[in-house]
Amino acid sequence: MFFLMERETQMARLDWREKVEALGFYFHTIDGQPYWDESASYVFSAKEVDTLEIAADALHAMCVEAAGHVIENGLYSRLGIPESAVPLIEESWERDDFSLYGRFDFAWDGTGAPKMLEYNADTPTSLFEAAVVQWHWLNERYPGSDQFNSIHEKLIAAWKAVAPRLVHFASVADHPEDEGTVLYLCDTAMQAGKDAVRLHMHEVGWHEGRREFTDLEERAIGAAFKLYPWEWMLREGFAENLLRGKTRWIEPPWKALLSNKGLLPILWELFPDHPNLLPAYETPEKLGGDYARKPKLSREGANVSLVRGGVTLAESGGEYGDEGFVYQALRELPDFAGNRPVLGVWVVNHKACGLGIREDASAITGNLSRFVPHRMR
Repeated sequence: MFFLMERETQMARLDWREKVEALGFYFHTIDGQPYWDESASYVFSAKEVDTLEIAADALHAMCVEAAGHVIENGLYSRLGIPESAVPLIEESWERDDFSLYGRFDFAWDGTGAPKMLEYNADTPTSLFEAAVVQWHWLNERYPGSDQFNSIHEKLIAAWKAVAPRLVHFASVADHPEDEGTVLYLCDTAMQAGKDAVRLHMHEVGWHEGRREFTDLEERAIGAAFKLYPWEWMLREGFAENLLRGKTRWIEPPWKALLSNKGLLPILWELFPDHPNLLPAYETPEKLGGDYARKPKLSREGANVSLVRGGVTLAESGGEYGDEGFVYQALRELPDFAGNRPVLGVWVVNHKACGLGIREDASAITGNLSRFVPHRMR
């Protein structure tokens, strides 16, 4: 018998706060509102999980091919990427710099083909809750059940491919979600046998004599994971040293192409009518008044407008859009009793390996949208 994806409601564990905090998950509540929400869960069949995994693997390969197309044809302006960044991106691409992870966001209700909304390929968050917190929830609430989730094991295996023994981990200060994500990644690297050093982005130094980035103890930063978007990196005072330095950044500069929504129209040109893609263009005329307008560069659903029949259904605020916008065929999120989920499929070391779900009553998923666990039948 084949079952469709469904949303189930249940009682949250009475001591869920203590249990998730024991795992190190301290940002379960944001601005007084629940971020982690185990009063509901989504249930999938094995066939549905296979469908999501196959779609993410195919799309990742397509995105890498599209990045090569951008580089080969010099299409950087279509992504709003400054000329000063081109040598950095191309050198990173030629070296085939290591890429750790990314997250595809899909609109899907279990019928038809999952539709890619975007690829968070540079600084995706919600990793710890997807890899660890929902796994512990599953084992307590539904022992013996399964989950689309080998993220933790795949991260440890991926870190073993990083050559330097010492890896630095950097993020902005005073941002609980970012810091929690980076601390988790530190832990996976250490489980892989690496030495990990934490620092904040403002603590990254530059040693002119040695021509290398350094930490607070003047140690060379040979490999560095940074939860800090490449468009921000390129505006930093040290940007001119990114090409001169020896640091191998994770995610690497070439991932700036995959995390850019300007890639969506290029994907549609290269793979027209692919079942997992939505039509996308740089102007809205071909979409007949039904589209999502998205900034080429943005985070957490900022500055998105959803338009149907020329009428704006929903829009989000923010400070993005200077690099321009793209227009993607409107695909509204499925509605499960007033809850609209986005299915985030994680890719680690170029392979799909897990699922995290964010939901909201709003048509646009934002930074306060709830994380809801899932299980398989």
